[in-house]
Amino acid sequence: MNFELTKEQQMIRNMVRDFAQAEIAPHARELDETHAFREESFKRIGELGLLGIPFPEEYGGAGGDIVSYALAVEEIGRACGGTGLSYAAAVSLGATPFYNFGTEEQKQEYLVPLAKGETLGAFGLTEPNAGSDAGGTQTRAVLDGDEWVINGEKQWITNASYSRQIVVTAVTGKDERGKNIITAIIVPSDTPGVTIRSDYQKMGVRASNTCEIILDNVRVPRENVLGDEKKGFGQFLNTLDGGRISIAALSVGIAQSAYDKALAYSKERVQFGQSISKLQAIQFKLADMAMEIELARNMVMKAAWLKDNGKPFKLEAAYAKLFSSEMGFRTCNQAIQIHGGYGYMAEYDVERHLRDIKLMEIGEGTSEIQRVVIARQLGC
Repeated sequence: MNFELTKEQQMIRNMVRDFAQAEIAPHARELDETHAFREESFKRIGELGLLGIPFPEEYGGAGGDIVSYALAVEEIGRACGGTGLSYAAAVSLGATPFYNFGTEEQKQEYLVPLAKGETLGAFGLTEPNAGSDAGGTQTRAVLDGDEWVINGEKQWITNASYSRQIVVTAVTGKDERGKNIITAIIVPSDTPGVTIRSDYQKMGVRASNTCEIILDNVRVPRENVLGDEKKGFGQFLNTLDGGRISIAALSVGIAQSAYDKALAYSKERVQFGQSISKLQAIQFKLADMAMEIELARNMVMKAAWLKDNGKPFKLEAAYAKLFSSEMGFRTCNQAIQIHGGYGYMAEYDVERHLRDIKLMEIGEGTSEIQRVVIARQLGC
């Protein structure tokens, strides 16, 4: 086993770290307070080629790998959890389905602009009554001649306000067993009947754009189906498997930022005549935090390496997502504890990290769903 990053991977990590700390981190607190999405950050992310890291150059990408992409997610998330979430969603959920399932024409029309950073991508899966039970989709699409007519509602969809198109899942019929056939359909955002609203008041990741989408008799060409018309359910499960690697990486980044602040504060804060970093109670907390972050990072890297090498990674992605998100919550909570009363104050940022990390235990499959995935993979 070789745990060393390649020179290219180290260069990407260092470049993204420098960029994120210089151009994203200084705005994080303001974006959190104002619930604002900073377009300038994503313009620079696109210019740096970060939205195309895992895609081939022929489709506007950088020709990199999933390990490099995971490193980029971690560093952007370390600077700002909300910005990291929108970045991860743009690549894993917005662009990757086109690469994995799109026709050549769809890749040229949709993937190339996404990889070049000319637009962001959005994946419309979650509905008011279809969360963990993603198969309970109620959005419907029926054929009328050569057009799909789509009606339904999607919620908590990342980046939709800044995406030229949304890939939505819809029930299009029944299979031979009487179960719903779910199809993925590309819907241009400016199609008549599409309403996108972004007025949620969120607990955290406020710098990320989160939307409700109403589809009212939306008509798109039949050829806008993405992938196999009858296998949309399997396709989005595949998409979520890859997305879990990025959420795990984002969790590591947020946790690392909270740990960094806690370690620095412990060295500065003096109580009982010495810095609190000399107190064993604080040392044990920091030791546990550092250990768990490193363990989570290794899990992320393993899952990413497996995906890069064409090996099964579903189980490892679930391991990484589950452990990293729950580790992140523990770490951010302890960072507040180390800060004491100051940790409860917005100016020290660690309370923001706790609010941001909570979504990682919910999005892209809750912790409970991850345990279901793991148990099934174990043959239970």
